[in-house]
Amino acid sequence: MGKKGEETKQLIKDKACFLFSQKGYKNVTMKDICLETNLSRGGLYRHYDSTQQIFMEIITSLVNKQDTEISEKIKHGYPAPQILNEILERYKMEMLDNSASLSTAIYEFFSMNGPNDKNNILLKQYICSVETWKNLITYGVQRGEFKNVNLDEIIDIIIFSYQGVRMYSQIMPLDEKIPQRIINHIQKILLV
Repeated sequence: MGKKGEETKQLIKDKACFLFSQKGYKNVTMKDICLETNLSRGGLYRHYDSTQQIFMEIITSLVNKQDTEISEKIKHGYPAPQILNEILERYKMEMLDNSASLSTAIYEFFSMNGPNDKNNILLKQYICSVETWKNLITYGVQRGEFKNVNLDEIIDIIIFSYQGVRMYSQIMPLDEKIPQRIINHIQKILLV
């Protein structure tokens, strides 16, 4: 695929991501995406067969982006606390920004097939996230910048508190101090 095709695919994903964050997964159609991107149906279908295909690519891209970002910073020897604080600051901003959240769409999309679906992409993405966090925390411990902690416990706290707050922010007003308290707790657990 050429540069123009890649640019069109990115436009489709960007506009579809906006729609999914606003309307949820179930309420977005290929027609909605055509209207948002100003593409004809043929133009859209040239790149994607369904909203499911677009949504899965968006989710995969988001997880891969964080994994790549963290891996690159580790490779270049960035201090572990700096990497952690940058991620947690982004998480805080995302927890407070309920307008750009895909949490409801993610829940809708993955609840359609149930948690035991053998092709559960969300489970695969979760496993990828766990590995990314393990790599970062192990890196920080080896450098003497993080405490030697129970990896499974701290990763559960990080992933599920973040996702939980993102979900709750969609259905009720959120006290702006909640994300900061979560971040403070994670930092207390990890930082030397």
